[in-house]
Amino acid sequence: MDKQLQNRYEALKAKVKDRAGDFAALMEFLETQTAWLTAPASTRFHLSRENGLLEHSVNVAETLLRIKDTLYPLIDDESCVIVAFLHDAGKAGTPEGAQYLKNQPTDRQRQAGFGPTYPYSFNKDLTYLSVPIRSLYLALPYIYLSQEEAQAIAYHDGQYVEDNRSAAKNECPLTLLLQYADNWCCFVVEAE
Repeated sequence: MDKQLQNRYEALKAKVKDRAGDFAALMEFLETQTAWLTAPASTRFHLSRENGLLEHSVNVAETLLRIKDTLYPLIDDESCVIVAFLHDAGKAGTPEGAQYLKNQPTDRQRQAGFGPTYPYSFNKDLTYLSVPIRSLYLALPYIYLSQEEAQAIAYHDGQYVEDNRSAAKNECPLTLLLQYADNWCCFVVEAE
C-alpha cells in the first residue's frame, strides 16, 4: 500500500475514540484475517485492483465526513468512519477465503497474448452472503453498532437494489449520506 493511502487510512482510524478498543480489535481482525488490505473494490468496475477496497473505503469515509459537515453535522465523525469502513467490508471475504479471486487468462487468451476478460471473479467456495450482510457478520462480534449504523451498512446501495426496496423512504440521515458518498466515490472520484 502506498504511503499516502496508509496515512489517510490511519488518520481516519484515529477519529474513532468512544469505541476505540472495539474498533481497533475489529480492524486488527480485518487486516490480519481477511483480504481487507489487499482486496479490489470490485471484480471489474471501480478500483478493480489490489488495495482497491481500502482505497474506496478511505475515499467514502473522507467524502462522507465532508458531506455530513455541510448537510447534517449532528452525526458524529466516529459513526461516519465506522460505516464508511464497514459498508463494503464484506468484499474482504472471511478468514476462510477472499471474496474476490484473481482471474487467470484462458489458454486461448494466453496464446493470443491477452489477459483475462475480467481481473477478478467471485470466490464460489465461500457461503453466499450479500456484501452488506457479510460486512455486518464480520463486524458485530467485535463492535456495537447503533441501529442507524446497521441500517446505513445494510442499505448503503440504496433503494435501487431489489433487496433494499423495503427500506425506501425509511432511511435515516446516515444511510442517505452514506449512499451518496458511496455513489459519488464510485462514479466521480474513482472513475477511470
